[in-house]
Amino acid sequence: MAEAETAQGGATLESLLLPGTPESIRKRYFSLAERAKKADFGPLEDDIVVLDTETTGLSFRDCDLIEIAAARISEGKVSERFQTYVHPGGPIPKEITALTHIRDVDVADAPEAPEAVAMLADFVGGAPILAHNATFDRTFIERTPGGRDVTDNWIDTLALSRIALPRLSSHRLSDMAQAFGCDSVTHRANADVEALCGMWRIILLGLSDLPEGLLTLLAQMHDDVDWEFRPIIRHLALEREDEDTSFSLKALRHELLREVVAQPRQDAAEKADDLKAMSRDEVEAAFAPGGSVSKLYDRYEPRPEQVEMALEVRDALATSTHRSIEAGTGVGKSMAYLLPEAAFAKRNGVTVGVATKSNALTDQLVSHELPAVSKALGGITFTSLKGYDHYPCLHRLDLAVRNDLPTELLSDATKSLSAVESDVLTAIAVTYAYCCQSPEGDLDALGIRWRYVPRALLTTTPAECLRSKCPYFPNECLVHGARRRAASSDVVVTNHSLLLRDIEMEGRILPPIRHWVIDEAHGFESEARRQWAVEVSGEKTRAAFELLGGTKSGALHNVMTHAAGLEGSTLIIRLLTKAAAAAARASVSMGDVFVALHDLGRVSGPNGAYDNTTLWIDDEVRETPEWAALTETAQVAVDRLEETTKDIESARTELAKTAPQLAAEISEAGRFLTELLDSLKLIMDGRNEAYVYSAQISRRKKDMGSDMLHAEKLDIGADLGEKWLPEMMSVVFTSATIAVGKSFEHFDHAVGLDRLDASMHKDVRLASSFDYDRNMSVIVAKDMPQPSDPRYIERLADLLYDVHVAMDGSVLTLFTNRRDMEGVYEILKPRLDAAGLSLICQERGSSPRRIRESFLRDRSSSLLALKSFWEGFDATGETLRCVVIPKLPFASPRDPLVRERDRREQRAWWRYSLPEAVIEVKQAAGRLIRTASDSGILVLADSRLVTKRYGRQFLTSLPKPSGTMLECENVSRYIEMWRKSHE
Repeated sequence: MAEAETAQGGATLESLLLPGTPESIRKRYFSLAERAKKADFGPLEDDIVVLDTETTGLSFRDCDLIEIAAARISEGKVSERFQTYVHPGGPIPKEITALTHIRDVDVADAPEAPEAVAMLADFVGGAPILAHNATFDRTFIERTPGGRDVTDNWIDTLALSRIALPRLSSHRLSDMAQAFGCDSVTHRANADVEALCGMWRIILLGLSDLPEGLLTLLAQMHDDVDWEFRPIIRHLALEREDEDTSFSLKALRHELLREVVAQPRQDAAEKADDLKAMSRDEVEAAFAPGGSVSKLYDRYEPRPEQVEMALEVRDALATSTHRSIEAGTGVGKSMAYLLPEAAFAKRNGVTVGVATKSNALTDQLVSHELPAVSKALGGITFTSLKGYDHYPCLHRLDLAVRNDLPTELLSDATKSLSAVESDVLTAIAVTYAYCCQSPEGDLDALGIRWRYVPRALLTTTPAECLRSKCPYFPNECLVHGARRRAASSDVVVTNHSLLLRDIEMEGRILPPIRHWVIDEAHGFESEARRQWAVEVSGEKTRAAFELLGGTKSGALHNVMTHAAGLEGSTLIIRLLTKAAAAAARASVSMGDVFVALHDLGRVSGPNGAYDNTTLWIDDEVRETPEWAALTETAQVAVDRLEETTKDIESARTELAKTAPQLAAEISEAGRFLTELLDSLKLIMDGRNEAYVYSAQISRRKKDMGSDMLHAEKLDIGADLGEKWLPEMMSVVFTSATIAVGKSFEHFDHAVGLDRLDASMHKDVRLASSFDYDRNMSVIVAKDMPQPSDPRYIERLADLLYDVHVAMDGSVLTLFTNRRDMEGVYEILKPRLDAAGLSLICQERGSSPRRIRESFLRDRSSSLLALKSFWEGFDATGETLRCVVIPKLPFASPRDPLVRERDRREQRAWWRYSLPEAVIEVKQAAGRLIRTASDSGILVLADSRLVTKRYGRQFLTSLPKPSGTMLECENVSRYIEMWRKSHE
């Protein structure tokens, strides 16, 4: 057993239950342990084997079994036990011994894996096996010769417990076993087996407690799919005589929500004259020794920068003005803005908002900072509000059961279609169970394997949401329920992307909030450009047409099938058939568009890296024969898309008279057509000066499906400054990295503050509370060749070798492109191996999350990485002691945005590319010092910092605004001396 969830330690049932669990559900969970003593589930507790394994690690390829334990349950009791150590292929890692207490001496005389698995097969005798996270145990057993003879019936109790007990915040075996009074887990296979034996009846009881009719619905859905849980759920449904009971999620949620009362807050704009902020004295008293903030911490030291920031936030609220605040690492900016904002919301009965870039900060605010603020203020309400795709769409959930599974979206090269379909059914079951017990909530904690389960099957988007046409809107819907909850809260925490979508949709997503804090604000402009972009994508277009389908598949087929028995079905079927024919023609025409788009790649010539090229669509491109051919095919596609849209609307109108549910389904499936039509027209026309136009084209024809046309906003600040900021009463933009030197000019332009009267906003730069002068050293390798020099890669590898050896590992090198990184890795890896130092590279197709985990696990390892590691990557202490930036991260001169800016402005590079690169370097440098006790070295290996006049802007913008200029040959000696002086 290997479980990805983090142990909560000392778990009680009270602590495991999610906040907001209805009292009736809560009582049912608390009675499970007592009811389990008397329950009898017959064959589900007879001749079934519970199994667990211990291994030398998590890798199926590199690790080995070291222990197997099992127990047979007969007539509801453990009747037999099995245990054996297993001799691994090598020594047991120290961390595994520390975790399991299994030593090399314990396994020295143990049977090897094939013999141990053969013994297990004799014990199991083909009986069903229960295992918590069964994929892990099954893979280790079945990769051993003879392992497939053990059983062909594995039941994953981790996934099943998520269906049975959806209101638990953790389904880790140790947490559940402790919460329900089963035997504790001690990271030994025998103990884990005992715990799971105790939990099995609890899980079965949880399933039996699901609402009437739901078990039958789950047992009967998609009965052509081989789903491991179907026999269990079907048996429980038959035992409960559930098969004749209808199930209505709408009716159930209506009852569930009766006790939930949410009173929306008043729009602050409607009571502007009566709004009162904390006084400056109140703010200073709260942060003073003995104040309300100091009482939240065991050891509290007042930080002048934190108080100054809190006062600025207070002033912004009091005067209805805006702020740009650069607050260095260690200032404590979260508490500095939360306290005055939350106090303002509570005092005035309005809602304030915080928008973050990263989920990590959102979780930190909701889990730690806001509960502390609530304590300081005597109680506040707060809500985390996420994007639409984080919440289950109940209408689509019903469709996922009723309609055929979209097999065209379920293909995965690493897993069979039947296994993926089984994962989809598990996701449907978990979501139904959760929605039956949860007045509100999202999908993030449900353990759904999104790698295999298409999100579009269970979620919707703002553009696709049916709203008033949906049977669950507005009261039973979880998406709009989250919005209602947010509207009644003091503080709403969301992300940049959802706020920006709300701005685009003129406030139709979020409640009316007039006071915002935009944290991690350095990324706000780029996220806006991404959210507001328009694209025509080959992959998305193909997938959308497949979901729409025709007479034999997809939504059109499903609607035809269900409409056949309706009154007036002859006309409806004729209209649907006409729409299906039009959709087929439109799909073919869009295919022709992407063939013509691929041919446009010839215009870009031989330039472009790797497998794809990005083509700036300027007037010159629009004059080429290739563009003329694309225009011709696009016009045909436009005509056929308009025809399809019209025909689907005719069918929808007729359906709405007798079957509004079917009308909603056809409307939802065809909604993409309008967006596709508008996007194609906008890009092909190209006259809207607010956009920069481009095409992303694969070099190989077989990858043509990834081609796309793209339009992105050129001036984000113009939209924010003209459409959003004037509607807001105060917006505080804050980050550790938004100023270039002491100037906020670039940032204020990017977010639109410079469009306002100067009296409406203020820039504030606060120093870090950390001692950078002592704890950080900045080295500039002044004689590195230019990146265009043929010797560059070899010289960079030499420098990096010296740095890694001098640092004894723990080095993060951040590259701007894959070609340089892979070239250096090829030279550097064998040299560092010979020196006994580990080096990881962010290879193509690798998971950034797994790379992070691998890097953090080994304190001496080093990493060569790309864009995803330039910001948001925290590794405190000895794990990361040196950051190297080989090349200043200027945007490519071939980037369409850069070229469009150059076309329109004379000094565009100085106004945009230079400050953007400075901010990126500041972000990368911020990876180094994350706590007051951290120390480390930043190596800048770009000699342009010395030879170009803009170099000083980079250095003066760093937390330590001075660098030591050294020849490459002297860098290692300097590092060794600096390290000795800081030991």
